[in-house]
Amino acid sequence: MAVPARLRWRCRRGLLELDLILEGFLEDGWERLDEAGRAGFERLLQQPDQELQGWLLGRTQPLDPGLARTVARIRGE
Repeated sequence: MAVPARLRWRCRRGLLELDLILEGFLEDGWERLDEAGRAGFERLLQQPDQELQGWLLGRTQPLDPGLARTVARIRGE
């Protein structure tokens, strides 16, 4: 399944680091996600940029286990 255009748009954030990480994941990881993984990714995109940056750069960890799994997938863990 191709990446929906609306997701590409939602991955464009206010921070360049986030743009690169999220858009890179769409290119390399979206196709491998199952339905639950895709829903988790969309839920992750609802979070504030500052929290996302901390999580994706490994500075902090989400308390929510579902978000933590999604972050780990994006980080390649």
